[in-house]
Amino acid sequence: MAPAQGWARRYFKAFCKGFFVAVPVAVTFLDRVACVARVEGASMQPSLNPGGSQSSDVVLLNHWKVRNLEVQRGDIVSLV
Repeated sequence: MAPAQGWARRYFKAFCKGFFVAVPVAVTFLDRVACVARVEGASMQPSLNPGGSQSSDVVLLNHWKVRNLEVQRGDIVSLV
């Protein structure tokens, strides 16, 4: 029983260390660099969601270009 408990304890410690490093890194990345969003509805037809309300498109929202004021004519901007 002792080796099984030691293995579980090591696994749990490694998981916690990885979790407490990965979560802040992921949250910072999604907040500052880019995130993925789903577009539904007819508001952006025919560019996005050409099939109507039955389908949806997945887009990458680039926060980095907006923060550096690199938005150009023709870019799609999403407001939350």
